[in-house]
Amino acid sequence: MTQPRGLAPESLDRLLLDVHARLAGMQGLDAQLGELMRIVTERLEAERATLYLHDARTGELFSRIALGAGRHEIRLMEGEGVAGQVFVSGVGSLVPDAPADARFNPRIDAVTGFETRDMVCVPMRAPDGAIVGVAQALNHRGEGFDQVDLELLEALTAQAALVLRQGLLLEEMGRSGEQEARFVRLVSELSSEIQLGPLLQKIMAAVTRMLDADRSTLFLNDERTGELFTEIGQGLGAEKIRFANDRGIAGAVFSTGESINLPHAYADLRFNPSFDRQTGYFTRSILCVPVVNKTGKIIGVTQVLNKRGGGFTDEDEARLRAFTAQIAIGLENAKLFDDVQAMQRYNHSILASMSSGVVTFDDAGVAVTCNQAAERILRRSGGELIGQSAESLFGPGAWVLDKLARALESGEAESAVDALLELDEVAISVNLTAMPLAGAQGEAMGSMLLLDDISREKRIKSTMARYVDAKVADRLLEADAEILGGQSSVATVLFCDIRGFTPLSEALGPQATVALLNDYFTRMVGCIEAEGGMLDKFVGDLIMAVFGVPYAHEDDADRALRAAVGMQRELRAMNAARVASGEARLDVGIGIHTGEVFSGNVGSPRRMDFTVMGDGVNLASRLESACKQYRAPVLYSEAARLAARGTYRSREIDRMVVKGKTEPVLVHELLEHHDAQSFPGLIDSLAHFRDGLALYRDSRWSDAIAVFERCLAIHPADGVAELYVARCQRLAADPPAAGWDGVWVLTEK
Repeated sequence: MTQPRGLAPESLDRLLLDVHARLAGMQGLDAQLGELMRIVTERLEAERATLYLHDARTGELFSRIALGAGRHEIRLMEGEGVAGQVFVSGVGSLVPDAPADARFNPRIDAVTGFETRDMVCVPMRAPDGAIVGVAQALNHRGEGFDQVDLELLEALTAQAALVLRQGLLLEEMGRSGEQEARFVRLVSELSSEIQLGPLLQKIMAAVTRMLDADRSTLFLNDERTGELFTEIGQGLGAEKIRFANDRGIAGAVFSTGESINLPHAYADLRFNPSFDRQTGYFTRSILCVPVVNKTGKIIGVTQVLNKRGGGFTDEDEARLRAFTAQIAIGLENAKLFDDVQAMQRYNHSILASMSSGVVTFDDAGVAVTCNQAAERILRRSGGELIGQSAESLFGPGAWVLDKLARALESGEAESAVDALLELDEVAISVNLTAMPLAGAQGEAMGSMLLLDDISREKRIKSTMARYVDAKVADRLLEADAEILGGQSSVATVLFCDIRGFTPLSEALGPQATVALLNDYFTRMVGCIEAEGGMLDKFVGDLIMAVFGVPYAHEDDADRALRAAVGMQRELRAMNAARVASGEARLDVGIGIHTGEVFSGNVGSPRRMDFTVMGDGVNLASRLESACKQYRAPVLYSEAARLAARGTYRSREIDRMVVKGKTEPVLVHELLEHHDAQSFPGLIDSLAHFRDGLALYRDSRWSDAIAVFERCLAIHPADGVAELYVARCQRLAADPPAAGWDGVWVLTEK
């Protein structure tokens, strides 16, 4: 090699040995890189030197240190600028006039505030020949860089690579050790958490931080519904998501048990963009792995989105798999603890809500627990009951003691019906059951008394006989004067009617019609009662139900909507059986509205009905009738939507004025009851329908028709979309007057 300028009188070999010694004496990779850049700057008489290292994860070159005007981190893609071209080609380059060179990237000067005139740039090779970075010297202080400078820079970087390789390895080992330590701390911290809610929060925060991601979500499998659901997701806020456990990326991972790593989410056909539309988020990269319990069963998936600086690596996948494997046990323990607590709360709630009194005794005959009903019936507080023996509670020789003794001796329940129980010189009528309590292995644990005070029931038996609904009767016992007098309240009213029932009944005949209605009413009323609704009346084949009367719940609107979903699903099962038997299908329309109603007893002294009336009832009835025109199974008002606390798949379908009213009502179609068979392509159809409705209200009839026809292409049986196609065609032929507000007036009840 020609003797480079600035080296005399020392030889090149001595210089390289000196470089090796100086770098080897530095502590830490950053110090070694800084020293190397100082040597390059001095020996090549440059104003600045920069070393770019290659980031294989992101496909970028990044600077670790720069001397001169200051320190800046610079990142550029492989192949970008002079440094990028040298990295790709593996051939050093002299650039005497940098701004005039086509490869030169002025963005870097703009970022650093440095003005580059000329440069020399060479690849930095590891001892095995692999290119691990690029070194460059900028702005020669004299005549400009030449071939000798290029060769010197290559020699310096080659010599430095021998030392830097060890520094890089030590740094990577340190980083890995730190990651492992952090991993162990995270697992230890999560393993100590037994509350499910806080555990889920900690898991998501840890995953997001560990993988340097934008957000993460833990989906658990609901075996009852076959859905993946999330209650906790980093970056989701209060958003809750449920979907079938075979849909989307998460569904594919759950179904196959194989991880999925996508650098570009939208390029994969399995990705479901509807969730981005639902949450207002844009997904770039996804890493999704299964969560497997100790028995090898997949219980959910963990999904991490948008890694900062590029896509997720194989190392990220391995770390996430290891992490989920560790926390799966803690997750199941927390869920088990949560289930146990829920069961305890459930049992306590059952006891607290029971109208029957319950007192349990240990094997020594001492009262251990009691509920509020027992306190009321026995006229003693819990403190006066618990800890007392059965003999001290009921008196020596009381017949109750005999019942308890017989139950313990025989191992069978002992009952007494309409028996007199004297407490504090007051006689009450009770139905009583004494039963033994046994442990999991059959060992005796004590006994239990179940008491029903029937004194009041006996006194007002004639009044009770007027009522069919048990809930109304219970409320009557608590406040009969209030119920009899009537009251105004906010409630949710549901109407359900069979479509085309008259010709169907004529074809069936009386006996078959009665049998059909009995089966139908049993299924429908079961769905209503399951949600705590009150069956108000049957009118032929019409069902009227109320949620919130005679007493209100905080979620009466949700109860009505869930009842409607259950009714539609139950009807689908009923129709499947009918079609299999060669019988005709049944279709129903359901209307739901939340509003003020008047409730009370209506009738004569000999026969009375508890019912509701008012505008809230009338509007629910009109919405049920509107189902026929819109060919929609379930319609509900904006008031019901606002009153509901849950989130349901639905779509806004119209602003309408129903028959007999003057004010428009915003109406929605409930779609939560549909599955992939009853409404294929639901998510995509909803997006198109929303766009079509906006075009319709903007009087853009042709554009709206085209969008609604897309809905029909997805689901040809979409009656609402078909109605809008016909309506837009009619309005295009006969446009409404100027200032039309998109409100549709119904002319039929």
